[in-house]
Amino acid sequence: MNFGTKILPDNKIEFNFWAPNSRTVYLCVKNPNVHLSFELPMKEKDKGWFQLITEHVKVGAEYSFRLDNGLLVPDPASRFQTKNVHEASVVINPDEFNWEEDDKFKTQPWHEAVIYELHTGTFTQEGSFNAIKEKLNYLTSLGVTAIELMPISAFPGKRNWGYDGVLPFAPDNTYGTPNDLKNLIKAAHQKGLMVFLDVVYNHFGPEGNYLHVYAKSKFFNSKEKTPWGDSINFKDKNVRDFFIQNALYWLKEYHFDGLRFDAIHAVKDSSNTHILEEIALAVRKNIKDRHVYLMLENDNNEAKYLKPNDYKAQWNDDFHHALHVLLTGEKSGYYGDFSDEKTPNKPVYYLARSLAEGFAYQGEKSAYRNKKSRGENSKSLLTTSFINFLQNHDQVGNRFLAERLNMLISQEAFKAAACIYLLSPSIPMLFMGEEFGCEQPFFFFCDFEETLARAVKEVRKKESSMFSNKNILTKVPDATSEEAFIDSKINWTKASTNKHREILKFYKKMLEIRKKHIIPIIPNLIHSETTFEIIGDNLFFVKWKGKNGEILTLLANLSNENYHCHCEEAQSANMSICSNNNIKQILRFAQNDKSLLIAETQENSFNLFKEQQIITNWGVYWFLDESNKKTKKQN
Repeated sequence: MNFGTKILPDNKIEFNFWAPNSRTVYLCVKNPNVHLSFELPMKEKDKGWFQLITEHVKVGAEYSFRLDNGLLVPDPASRFQTKNVHEASVVINPDEFNWEEDDKFKTQPWHEAVIYELHTGTFTQEGSFNAIKEKLNYLTSLGVTAIELMPISAFPGKRNWGYDGVLPFAPDNTYGTPNDLKNLIKAAHQKGLMVFLDVVYNHFGPEGNYLHVYAKSKFFNSKEKTPWGDSINFKDKNVRDFFIQNALYWLKEYHFDGLRFDAIHAVKDSSNTHILEEIALAVRKNIKDRHVYLMLENDNNEAKYLKPNDYKAQWNDDFHHALHVLLTGEKSGYYGDFSDEKTPNKPVYYLARSLAEGFAYQGEKSAYRNKKSRGENSKSLLTTSFINFLQNHDQVGNRFLAERLNMLISQEAFKAAACIYLLSPSIPMLFMGEEFGCEQPFFFFCDFEETLARAVKEVRKKESSMFSNKNILTKVPDATSEEAFIDSKINWTKASTNKHREILKFYKKMLEIRKKHIIPIIPNLIHSETTFEIIGDNLFFVKWKGKNGEILTLLANLSNENYHCHCEEAQSANMSICSNNNIKQILRFAQNDKSLLIAETQENSFNLFKEQQIITNWGVYWFLDESNKKTKKQN
């Protein structure tokens, strides 16, 4: 039985409500343009289900369910809340929206994806679905092909990252109406942009989740804990159906092109078929007329879920962490797993391995996780099974002062890092504002009731202390204040100033190069044959081979020092020296005319490389050799 409401062919409305811990349920209704409300008893069905089919309720009506203890609760499958998550839901007829010719939109092939993660409330000053529409031309001109919305499900209060949602079928009313969201998706498709949605299936927010009242004995498992409390009980069929229905709902009713599943390592399911596998199967069975893309966040680095017909890719935290440690020198918290203080390898090793093989941890012991083995072999996957990023909402917002990466390192270092991940044959993901070097923080923010708000403040300070200098803990912003939210809104006027315009121009150039040179060869790359080598502390190269003879090579010097390939000259100039064993290997790139230089971070630095064998500081070079490329006829 489906959760929520359904408009029947005779215009009667069907209400379905699962409340295994309530003996009776009444539907309480207030029709539009009518002052009086009324109640109707719901018929008890099997296994805790209650149902009512009635002609007395109209589209647009506000409705709640009255439990046997007298409490009024919203529909857990509410399509919309006009007020807040504690009050009445609204009857929505999804068929009333005019999609026009949106069914003709075809998603781009996955290997062409360039993702742009944004938070609806802070991406613009207005903080709405409609306001995002006004930035679509900007996004297409930038070179992205998909936008990914952080969770939009109804949450308590007026501001939230979205991970405290409690009504997973209802777009939060602070962002707009269901039709506003559909108009955004339709407009994006008209511009050729895909739209992905971040969904949260590992927990509900701490305020406004009434499932604990009327379905606790079935919906949650008190014996299995997560960071948010009792785990969701995926052994129960109705619980499984709730989330399967939700995934299909966003993909079919809203025409989303893909879903990103938050922190699936916290989805506890010991069933014979894991809920993630069942969701992927349901998507394949129910959506056959177009490609939709499913993505994961999974701290466990489990390669088994990353199958072409199931989950296309995983956010690659290993790539981010290794690069962040190399660039900033930070080593606390989980960054310790990528430093040479707690591991036998330098950060450059983990970075190069994540570029070449996907996961940096493929079964090795993690010091941060009490020396537990982490990860699975990932070389057998595709290069596009990994989504790489310099920043995302977590890596900025969970920082103690929410600094963006460009506020921590030099512009030269920032451009070098961007050049690496934007041209890597994995899938790149930008975080809103990154492309012009946005300097505003992206704070963690929420709007809970007073007691819970106080608890949040204390938890945030405790978490921050793990990564931060205790002397400046007093500077931790109040996550529950409106100020934290307002200060996180992007100021787009700064994007046009000289410094920011230069970075934006660089990002556009890199994405143009990606489109011209990298995307065409990605389907041919053989991930299992990718190799990497560490040449110096921060100097390395990675080589990707294509099945038609193509060779893509990255050479990067991520340090403040120049590297010289002639030892005597380097010593007299006080430069770092490449070891004799690797000199010939590096010089080969400069002397091989067949290797096309397709990108460099600093203009004309490659000429210095060729003429004087100097690899400049923060120098990144991409080469593409297609001289041995086989033609179709040869194949």
